[in-house]
Amino acid sequence: MHEMNRRDFLKASAFAAGTILLPKNAQSFFKPTEQLDSFPDAQFIGRNCSGGIMNFRIRPEAEADINKKVYEDFLFPIYREVVGTPPVGTYIATWFETPYGYVYSPGVQLVKNEPTLMPAETLPPSSHGNGFWAEISVPYVNLIFFDEPKSPWYQEIRDYNPKLYYSQVFWVDDIKHASDGTLLYRANELFGTYGDLVYADARAFREIKAEEVEPIHPEVENKRLFINLTYQTLTCYENDVEVYFCQISSGAMYSLDGVVTEDYSTPTGNHYPWRKTVSLHMSGSLTGSGWDTPGVPWNVLFSTGGASIHSVFWHNAFGSPRSHGCINCRPEDAKWIWRWVNPKVGLDPGDVTVSGQVGTLIEVKN
Repeated sequence: MHEMNRRDFLKASAFAAGTILLPKNAQSFFKPTEQLDSFPDAQFIGRNCSGGIMNFRIRPEAEADINKKVYEDFLFPIYREVVGTPPVGTYIATWFETPYGYVYSPGVQLVKNEPTLMPAETLPPSSHGNGFWAEISVPYVNLIFFDEPKSPWYQEIRDYNPKLYYSQVFWVDDIKHASDGTLLYRANELFGTYGDLVYADARAFREIKAEEVEPIHPEVENKRLFINLTYQTLTCYENDVEVYFCQISSGAMYSLDGVVTEDYSTPTGNHYPWRKTVSLHMSGSLTGSGWDTPGVPWNVLFSTGGASIHSVFWHNAFGSPRSHGCINCRPEDAKWIWRWVNPKVGLDPGDVTVSGQVGTLIEVKN
């Protein structure tokens, strides 16, 4: 008798328990093994997150000849970061050197391809029921709807090869075996959810462990977080000593012919955190320039209008205003800040709400 490998075992188990067929919207493109194996084999990988066509140029200059054009989600190795000439009207001068030429950095999400080779097949208990927080650890992964999508974003992308992206965080609370033997996790949202039933290849999820989100320097009482909107920077102080610094993207104003049409400026003044969540489904102004984004991790909400310090996966324009009022950070920066800012909260429950001047002072100045 030949030895049964894991995939054969999963197939047999699925059929024994009742095969779960992939829905029609997934059958034509969902080839999980091929997808994860097709990503670039490189230490540094970039993803076109610009929302449209991206140009690779022969030199790191905005007006240099175009060597290659690619569509959204195109993945490519990154050799190094260089300083070049930005497009007119912008001042971020960072470019990436790639096999296809030079690409302007703000439209490039920096990703890794670190799939979980043996994903868990059982769910641990928690105060929310069985489940765990998990981060997407591959550049992207196709998602599957087993029910009609409910959120505006999922409704919009359902017929356009929908994906989950590197660094998004979800609550995994269900496991299915697809008819091809693939282990699927449900990417649920505990906070701000519309109730969507979304599944993806389990190997694309990395379970977040309690020790990696333990509070940083919880014994320090005098903490202060300072955001400079002019220089687009964030600094953390302990007893007036700088302990952390990073670039950010704050709220932007949009104008037409010199007239402000939309003002998403980040609220200035002194604030205190009123809520912290591991992950949040963010939406607002769903007409015109509205937004609806699932799986936004490491949220520190600090104003009554909903402004938050949080991670982003949809741009790399740090150092320039870009948001709808929030403070956008790189994933590693947002996670550090989330751990450092008081009040404290762990993975379970992963959410805390307070009132009054409680926790770390957040100063926002122009």
